[in-house]
Amino acid sequence: MSVDVVSIGMATAVGLDAPSACAAMRARLDGFQETRFASTPEGWLTGAPVPLPRNWIGEKRLAHLAAGAITEAFESVPQARGQTALILCLPEEDRPGRPVRDNSRLVRRIGDIVEIEPHRRSRIVAHGRPSGHVAFDHARKLLASGEAPYVMIAGVDCYLTARTIAHYLDKRRLLTADNPNGFIPGEAAAAVLCTLSGRGGFQLFGLGLSREAASIYNNSDLPLRADGMTAAYDAAFRETGIDMSRLGYRISDLIGEQYYYKQTALASIRLLRGRHEFQDLWSPAESLGNIGAAAVPLMVGMAWTAARKKYAAGNPVLVEASSDEGACGAAVFADTTRMAA
Repeated sequence: MSVDVVSIGMATAVGLDAPSACAAMRARLDGFQETRFASTPEGWLTGAPVPLPRNWIGEKRLAHLAAGAITEAFESVPQARGQTALILCLPEEDRPGRPVRDNSRLVRRIGDIVEIEPHRRSRIVAHGRPSGHVAFDHARKLLASGEAPYVMIAGVDCYLTARTIAHYLDKRRLLTADNPNGFIPGEAAAAVLCTLSGRGGFQLFGLGLSREAASIYNNSDLPLRADGMTAAYDAAFRETGIDMSRLGYRISDLIGEQYYYKQTALASIRLLRGRHEFQDLWSPAESLGNIGAAAVPLMVGMAWTAARKKYAAGNPVLVEASSDEGACGAAVFADTTRMAA
């Protein structure tokens, strides 16, 4: 059976709930503003902070961001409370300035705010942007085993810490006045509540995971051929039973650097064959900057909302993400009500 997405939640720089955030992203609004981090002696760094009611920092800030998204996802499916396994997507363990010091403590903090006891099969996935793809792989196995009737895939991340900013400025990876090939640091949380599909809806049909040898930090002069992303696409399409020409559109975690645009373009060129309709490409980074581990749950939430409100750019949709270390993920979702129609 397929995995069905039944509700979502978000906390972003352009909206503190999913309807407002999705509407803002659809309208191409952004949450970019000057931060208190200096990019050069002459100016402040642009970032995309979430306008929380209190100025929480560190783990406490991430706990409130994640709890807000999870609480929203539970609102429309209250019966899921108490019988949902949480898969929490977090930044890479070795990322400089990582705002999480203790993963288990963060889960407990989130549980205290949401007022739920952590399910015994809850777990952490700390692979940065593609964490959500790994989480969906765990979720469908967990749901198929019957050990939990619901799985909440939540992602939370923040690049707006002093050590993180200093690290990426030193690597010349941030968008500044003298570096157009960089990303805008952001923060966000998103949650997706899943269950085994029953009557149809927005479902996961295919999933692919792979690794790119020529990552952005590749030191062996390997040319970027997008082998990793191409393999992830191909695996997702084979599971779904379609080829890329049948795809409606894509949503990608394109954070702003040329490397990732080239990777996505190459994967498309290598797999797209024959006559096909125009395939649009969406990216939340246009409004939110780099939101790290929150990217995949948020992109799935974008696609779910677009399908429900009937402004999706096609059906099915492919959601892709990749990490600086070369991990690649791709997942195909489809609105089965639209397919039936």
